[in-house]
Amino acid sequence: MSGSKLLDDSFSRAVPEAAQRWATGPGDQPLGLTVHTLPSPARAMDAEVRRTGAGRWKMLAVLLVCATPVLASYFAFYVVRPEGRRNFGELIDPQRPLPEQTAVSLSGQTSSLTALKGQWLLLSVANGACDDVCSRHLYLQRQLREGLGKDKDRVDWVWLIPDAAPVPAQLLPALKEATVLRVDGQALSNWLAPASGHQLAAHLYLVDPMGNWMMRFPANLDLANVGKVKRDLERLLRASSSWDQAGRVAVTELGVKNGR
Repeated sequence: MSGSKLLDDSFSRAVPEAAQRWATGPGDQPLGLTVHTLPSPARAMDAEVRRTGAGRWKMLAVLLVCATPVLASYFAFYVVRPEGRRNFGELIDPQRPLPEQTAVSLSGQTSSLTALKGQWLLLSVANGACDDVCSRHLYLQRQLREGLGKDKDRVDWVWLIPDAAPVPAQLLPALKEATVLRVDGQALSNWLAPASGHQLAAHLYLVDPMGNWMMRFPANLDLANVGKVKRDLERLLRASSSWDQAGRVAVTELGVKNGR
């Protein structure tokens, strides 16, 4: 009994001493709590404003990078306007509508020039005898129309003759796809006009589907310049593709095509 009691007393004393040494051992410090100061509302708002401003500048920088090619193209087209973007033909302002002028086909059928509305018209003017300039123009008109490919049916090539001279027989086979009409010379001069220092027969003229003369090509055209005329035609056909359709019933009904 006495031994057991002594053991119990020794254990009772040893446990508190060990616990005390563990709790206050070398290097150990009592556990403490630190309360950090929260930022003031003004400082928090200022930081938020700075973050928002930086984000907006970054977004504007991205938009500017994306928009640069578009802005450059507008600047080049509307400000710089390189030579290659200009029309080869001279735009007529104001445009002149087709006159209510009587026209007679090679076969003698009568119609009005206004019946030609509904198609783009690539038009030349020359006397019936058809000199070298006339022959060259007729050739270029046919080649230009054929060169338009699938859009050629949207364009008629027209020869207006202001006199009564007969057309050379050797030309007739080449005029199968042309619209050839005799018209009054004075009425024609009141509608069309050449460039200064040139005759009416020196040019090719372009009339839009609404019947307005709207472009005059330079005098003395040759094969070296025909590509520039073709580019003008292609641009106009592309621009009008949403509202202009191929074909014109009036021409067939009036029989003014192919000399009928």
